[in-house]
Amino acid sequence: MYDKLGNMKFDEAHHIFSSLYDAYWKKVLHFTRLYLTDAYEQEEVVQEAFIRLWEMRSRIDDVSNIDGLLFIITRNLIFDRHRRSLNEIALKQDLASVVEEEYDIEGQIDAVDLREYIDKLIALLPERQRQAFVLSRYHYMSIREIAGKMNISERGVERNIYLALKFLRKHLPMFIVFMECACRQSRGIS
Repeated sequence: MYDKLGNMKFDEAHHIFSSLYDAYWKKVLHFTRLYLTDAYEQEEVVQEAFIRLWEMRSRIDDVSNIDGLLFIITRNLIFDRHRRSLNEIALKQDLASVVEEEYDIEGQIDAVDLREYIDKLIALLPERQRQAFVLSRYHYMSIREIAGKMNISERGVERNIYLALKFLRKHLPMFIVFMECACRQSRGIS
């Protein structure tokens, strides 16, 4: 069909490549259907196979066996997808088991530590902020009820709760970093 592809000008190579695409894309698609069930994935592999062929055009001197090369490229792409898929499944399973194990033991310990740390932070709040926050979050009182109990405006209650939450958000990341370091040290990870 064609003699050389590597030393051609871009326009000539592009023309030949278009002809090759027209001649082989259906065959490559049928080949992918033997190994892949998802139509979108099949089309992606076909496109990628031709992209790889185009990228290696400068190294192709003899195009008489281009179909063999194209099917080798396609086969390798399919194998790569299967390998990636298996690796992803194994990784997800590993992560799920690790998360379950860590949650059982460390999750309970971390929850207790976190609650104690939050209680200490709440104790550091100014009186009005602490009182508004505790009534809101622990006693589930509405803004109006808190305002009546504290003898301040509803806007004042909202402001105190806002400032309390801002303080807690500022100081909680330090605790999380500390706990991650402690967990890594307990597992012997640097």
